Amino acid sequence: MPMANSESALTLCLMWKWYALLSAFFAALTAILAKLGVKNVNSNVATAVRTLVILFITWGIVLAAGQLKQVKELSKTNILFLVLSGIATGLSWLFYFKALQTGNVSKVAPIDKLSVAIAMGLSVIFLNEQLDTKTIIGGLLIVAGTIIIIL
Repeated sequence: MPMANSESALTLCLMWKWYALLSAFFAALTAILAKLGVKNVNSNVATAVRTLVILFITWGIVLAAGQLKQVKELSKTNILFLVLSGIATGLSWLFYFKALQTGNVSKVAPIDKLSVAIAMGLSVIFLNEQLDTKTIIGGLLIVAGTIIIIL
């Protein structure tokens, strides 16, 4: 029996949490695998290889899902912000791999997650998002943890 629209909407509403948890798991796995991968290799070269793999995987998914035609539907604004996001991602990865090459994963990865608290602050400034009390407390705990690790 198909789900009613309200059940379907509720399911989709809750899915973001699972996607976020999967993202966190794979980000953690990325740190471990990347640390092993940058051993005795230039971190920029390692980042380029990783990026090539991601390129093939993501375009493979787009092609397999028959979504290539949607590229034509992107507006100039979509393209601008996706390009800027790509630049930010590339710079983040280059610095992350450099940090992993010279530092311990147990310190680099948590400091890198300061990006979560920064994203929260930027979401208020640029997206006019409202943060509830528990989100603010969570962000402050991330900042506090980062400071403890750095010191």
